[in-house]
Amino acid sequence: MNVTDEPSLTLTPKQDAGQPPAGHRPVLERFEYDNTTVRNFAVATIVWGVIGMIVGLIAATQLFEPAANLGQPYTTFGRIRPLHTNAVIFAFVGNAIFMGVYHSLQRLCKTRMYSDLLSKINFWGWQLIILSAVATLPLGFTSSKEYAELEWPIDIAITIVWVVFGINMFGTIIKRRERHLYVAIWFYIATFVTVAVLHIINSLAVPVGLFKSYSLYAGVQDALVQWWYGHNAVAFFLTTPYLGLMYYYLPKMANRPIYSYKLSILHFWALIFLYIWAGPHHLLYSSLPDWAQSLGVVFSIMLIAPSWGGMINGLLTLRGAWDKVREDTILKFMVVGLTAYGMATFEGPLLSLKNVNGIAHFTDWIVAHVHVGALGWNGFLTFAILYWLIPRLYHTPLFSKKLLSIHFWIGTLGILFYAIPMYISGFTQGLMWQEFTPEGTLRYGNFLETTLRLLPMHQMRAAGGALYLTGAILMAYNLFKTMQAGMLVRNEPAEAMPLTKTYTPTGGDTYWHRWLERKPIPFLAASLVVILIGSLVEMVPTFMVDSNVPTISAVQPYTALEVEGRDLYIREGCVNCHSQMVRPFRAETERYGEYSKAGEFVYDHPFLWGSKRTGPDLHREGGKYPDAWHYMHMNDPRSMSPGSVMPPYPWLITDKLNVSQTETKLKALKSVGVPYEDVSIRYANEDLDKQAAAISAQLAKDGIKVGKDREIVALIAYLQRLGTDIKKMESAQK
Repeated sequence: MNVTDEPSLTLTPKQDAGQPPAGHRPVLERFEYDNTTVRNFAVATIVWGVIGMIVGLIAATQLFEPAANLGQPYTTFGRIRPLHTNAVIFAFVGNAIFMGVYHSLQRLCKTRMYSDLLSKINFWGWQLIILSAVATLPLGFTSSKEYAELEWPIDIAITIVWVVFGINMFGTIIKRRERHLYVAIWFYIATFVTVAVLHIINSLAVPVGLFKSYSLYAGVQDALVQWWYGHNAVAFFLTTPYLGLMYYYLPKMANRPIYSYKLSILHFWALIFLYIWAGPHHLLYSSLPDWAQSLGVVFSIMLIAPSWGGMINGLLTLRGAWDKVREDTILKFMVVGLTAYGMATFEGPLLSLKNVNGIAHFTDWIVAHVHVGALGWNGFLTFAILYWLIPRLYHTPLFSKKLLSIHFWIGTLGILFYAIPMYISGFTQGLMWQEFTPEGTLRYGNFLETTLRLLPMHQMRAAGGALYLTGAILMAYNLFKTMQAGMLVRNEPAEAMPLTKTYTPTGGDTYWHRWLERKPIPFLAASLVVILIGSLVEMVPTFMVDSNVPTISAVQPYTALEVEGRDLYIREGCVNCHSQMVRPFRAETERYGEYSKAGEFVYDHPFLWGSKRTGPDLHREGGKYPDAWHYMHMNDPRSMSPGSVMPPYPWLITDKLNVSQTETKLKALKSVGVPYEDVSIRYANEDLDKQAAAISAQLAKDGIKVGKDREIVALIAYLQRLGTDIKKMESAQK
């Protein structure tokens, strides 16, 4: 087996290694690559991948079998769904990114990582962050913001570990023995700087306690920041680093140079410039200003060009090597992964078209779209790299090529059985929600009719997820047996010529992009400028121009009891299944009531518009049902909605409401702009007690005895408040 790993194959014929001509070269320098850190991240990738997929399968099962919620507060869909997404994105994919970067960067720069200590801090710090997510999310400690649910102490830890990673990466690049920065490094640099900006800005919040905080932004502004972050977390955590890995590992696996160096330049700069603008396409037909929505649409459509540029560059690298692809299962993983990337990046612009988004948004179509990218692009590329890398780290053949082939086919079938039912489910949902009878009434006025129609598709989705998980478990067995058979070369000997500063290359090096390829800090600065342009254009007007978010005089801050109820709503993860955004469609206003206005959310820290409707929209829920209905619905959902897949929440009825931080919460909300009077804050608990007593008394009239100090009372108070301010204004006008 050839275990050498020189970067020459990843360079185009026009690229120069940056070394002086023969006869003037200094003596080779000997050094060692650090394989221990790479191995550690590889093992973490495998373990967390399997765990994250198991949690995902449980969550998928809960959507057609409520008993899978296990009747415990820590295992409901609302709490484990964010655990699944965080485990897959930051534990599985995150560790895979670090694995690939730590392995490829050393070889591309022909030097050991800058600091072994920083490498260890990066590894163990990241694992502790993952463990903290495992501990806090099931306990209900969440900000509720998509892909950013972790609370403020963990956000700070993420920032520290990410900075450690950046110092280690740039220290390695600066002491490199290769003059030019290869394409993969460009993507690593853009990933580092953009993720840092996204994470810091989106995570700004005012702490209330160790595991509770309120977003610095409110309503429309919070939604814009969140989906600027959320969309670009997909772009710069799930896409750009993986494109960097593709540019390094695909030529290695195929033993061929990358197809086009110039295409990679166009692909890189166009991608990072355009991607950052596209976040608002997650908020079409919402209360976000139309100009911001339109910008998101325009740049989303343009994104197809650079996205497909990367896919084409990868697939055409295999030109003339298709016989090898037929024989090499690892390359098959890469081909399917690149194809899935192409499909997902075609579908993204498609879903940003308003007429398509009007049908697809809030439906399972989005679930299918996301998982084509996650299972195909991220999953299959990760599997390919692991299968290629582990035998080389351990200097031994793969334990079983037969298991490798089985994994490929069972994984591919898993993606199909997952995605196709979810596409069907999404189309069905979107069309059923908007269908009217000839008489002009909603054909499916009861939301539950749609839910029941979709159960077979959700069962098939779970079967596809089980197939995909089975493949991952086979991979884990195959790779761990491979490790057992070999021996890790912890410090791999290598040699290279030092980078000389006196030599001035000629020829191809006159190309304009060469200068940036030699200057990592200017390259970092250029990437930062490119991603900040779109960010500032979208955010500054939204925050600085008051007319973009007009206020409504009838909208008042939540009472102390309603604040506590809203926090319970967030704790239980209700936003994972229910939206609070009535779009301006006839079908939605018929079903839910008046469409949502931007001014209604000015005191919402964080916003709770949601991204999926497993249950109906709740923005006009206030006053729709009596208090007793909400009590019964939370205690036993199927008693009020036969066939509902919602789990029961009996602990809300038995658990006492914690009001020890109520005053502190109102002070924190006041600090972020909610106009609470000092006297209201001082007497918050007294006011809370009076409102709770009134709800408890009303329940007693309906034959339900529940103490005024129970959590269910606060949640009812919040649900009964939703959307009522605008109703009061309309009543006053009449």
